[in-house]
Amino acid sequence: MELSRRKLLAMGASSIALMSLGTLPAFASKADDEIAKFTGGAELGEGALELTAPEIAENGNTVPIEISAPGAVSVTVLADGNPVPNVATFNFGKLNASRSASTRIRLSKTQNVIAIAKMEDGSFQMAKANVKVTIGGCGG
Repeated sequence: MELSRRKLLAMGASSIALMSLGTLPAFASKADDEIAKFTGGAELGEGALELTAPEIAENGNTVPIEISAPGAVSVTVLADGNPVPNVATFNFGKLNASRSASTRIRLSKTQNVIAIAKMEDGSFQMAKANVKVTIGGCGG
């Protein structure tokens, strides 16, 4: 087989394309691993946890989020598109007046923000919000 410069470039480009396709689901599986670690594999319900995040964030470096989880013992926040999906964990004691928190997080790109709450009865609740991160603040 004769190896020309054109064939070498085509093989190199196709191998780079295949390698990049192989890393796409890695972030989602990291988030799934973090969820399984937090919940111990328990089933997730919906409804008792409220996650408020903007639909469009013009600056991915400071995205404000709010969590309201009446009856929660602990809440973890994940960003499934970040290289390290675990963003924050909030623990609530019996003397907390309200089981809510707010913070600003960094998102590397458009992605889902996921909140998982461990409730006082041992069950788990989930809320999810998709946040579109725009480049340069152009709003589109």
